Amino acid sequence: MTGSIDTIVAEFDRKPIQIDTLEQRLNEASTTLRVEAIRQLTPNRQRRLFAACSGRTVTTEDIVADDVAALTEVIHEGQNTLPMFRAFQKRFCLPSKQHQPDNRRILWGYNHQTFSGITGPGYFVAYDDDDTGEVVIDYRELPPEKPDEWPPIIENTARLGRFVYAGMVDRLRRVADGVTIGRAYKSEPMNAYFALVRT
Repeated sequence: MTGSIDTIVAEFDRKPIQIDTLEQRLNEASTTLRVEAIRQLTPNRQRRLFAACSGRTVTTEDIVADDVAALTEVIHEGQNTLPMFRAFQKRFCLPSKQHQPDNRRILWGYNHQTFSGITGPGYFVAYDDDDTGEVVIDYRELPPEKPDEWPPIIENTARLGRFVYAGMVDRLRRVADGVTIGRAYKSEPMNAYFALVRT
């Protein structure tokens, strides 16, 4: 049953994870099945998957393709390792030409989740780390613009966001086409992981 939920979940539990086989299973699966699969990722599975994806390059072009119009959102369904409210979305877009720097490719984004009214939307700037082959999601930097339908941009030190987003960066690694695994950092690596599926 190539590409079934059972075969994908079985790959999560292999020791060690056979990442090339998992990538093939996910690439053969529909977007709906991929999202269903990441919903099965327990904290331990996410920790092991992040380690297994070390050195697997992902770029901002994998997150939002070049042919997407500026300020058009691209939604990535997410699953994190929090005790509750584990399902969420990261929403990304390309900047307008006016705000696109010459020296790097960047994305704007925010976190769409149940408790954003308490923590704030968690806006960030995403960019490539050429040294590690990872995409960095940087909450220390705020976008100067956003799509009209996104919530207002507020500082990540506002509300309870100061305990969640302030001073934080996430690092993404490639799992498969449109599928990434991330870990949060605040000066040191945190025991906080998440998986994303581009929809």
